[in-house]
Amino acid sequence: MARLAQTAGLTDIQQEILSTVRDFVDKEIIPVATELEHRDEYPQAIVDGLKELGLFGLMIPEEYGGLGESLLTYALCVEEIARGWMSVSGIINTHFIVAYMLKQHGTQEQKDHFLPRMAAGDVRGAFSMSEPGLGSDVSAITSKAVKDGDEYVLNGQKMWLTNGGTSNLVAVLVRSDEGHPEGTAPHKSMTTFLVEKEPGFGEVRPGLTIPGKIDKMGYKGVDTTELIMDGLRIPANRVLGGATGRGFYQMMDGVEVGRVNVAARGCGVAQRAFELGVSYAQQRHTFGKPIAQHQAIQFKLAEMATKVEAAHAMMVNAARKKDSGERNDLEAGMAKYLASEYCKEVVEDAFRIHGGYGFSKEYEIERLYREAPMLLIGEGTAEIQKMIIGRRLLEEYRFQG
Repeated sequence: MARLAQTAGLTDIQQEILSTVRDFVDKEIIPVATELEHRDEYPQAIVDGLKELGLFGLMIPEEYGGLGESLLTYALCVEEIARGWMSVSGIINTHFIVAYMLKQHGTQEQKDHFLPRMAAGDVRGAFSMSEPGLGSDVSAITSKAVKDGDEYVLNGQKMWLTNGGTSNLVAVLVRSDEGHPEGTAPHKSMTTFLVEKEPGFGEVRPGLTIPGKIDKMGYKGVDTTELIMDGLRIPANRVLGGATGRGFYQMMDGVEVGRVNVAARGCGVAQRAFELGVSYAQQRHTFGKPIAQHQAIQFKLAEMATKVEAAHAMMVNAARKKDSGERNDLEAGMAKYLASEYCKEVVEDAFRIHGGYGFSKEYEIERLYREAPMLLIGEGTAEIQKMIIGRRLLEEYRFQG
């Protein structure tokens, strides 16, 4: 077994789960990933296999039909899946965030209604914060919910929904001024709604339209969409947690674990890039010997491997911090920032090792080169992570003058 990205202190069950996932990735994902990605084809057979493995319910409690595993176990599985194809890990991630938010913040009725079917993979989740004009400025959300009897009427446009078309449950963050007088801080007047819909594109329920897939540079296969609400009526019992005004905190809790997931994806993609680079360097000959024997290439491999190892260690630390019940926004921000930046650098170095062949679509590194940039912006840009890290450090190291 390769020495990189090993995790100490895992239980026998965790090791068995990871071994099963790794075997699935090697046999069912890697051989078909590049072909499916080039066709921008949804990997239905792979998703069906993940359902059979129980991965859609990995962190859902056993009482709801899930496996009841930790965030660490989940993150390590995501790392393995991303090593095979990052888009597949994205299909799992948004589902996982919605399930986590339901588990942490849902009413008992909401948990009973959704979690068993989510654990089975029959209900698949997506979540929606962003809008066309706001990026990371969540406080600028303009989509709005207005109370009308026992229902809320939602209007607005959302952006960048992973699984927007294939999901049948979307957690949507909107403004809800009801009970929150004018002048209330924006983050205290937001509510998360659980919106059930039919999979597909077009009008997927009255008042709700998914226009179609956004064509992307990379991260293909998984559908990324807009969501348009025009008089969408949602019953009051589909307010996450049963009370308005809590949506911002619920979403931030979900994004916090989502950042661990993105860090894990960065680790997986970087690990695969290293594998491709170190393998190619031993096969490609120049000046009478494998390029791996040239010192310049050895230096590059050393830097790549060190970055893979460092990113993995920070990701594991962030996951374990959250599993302990402690606040982990500092660790998650650091892990997401480092893993995504290192992933970009490791992929580029592997691309350079491949030389001209790295520019050919026949080689897997070409796909990774287009996928890595998504991690630089997903779940918050590097600049956003630095803001979070800086603020938390000032809280921890407050000057006592």
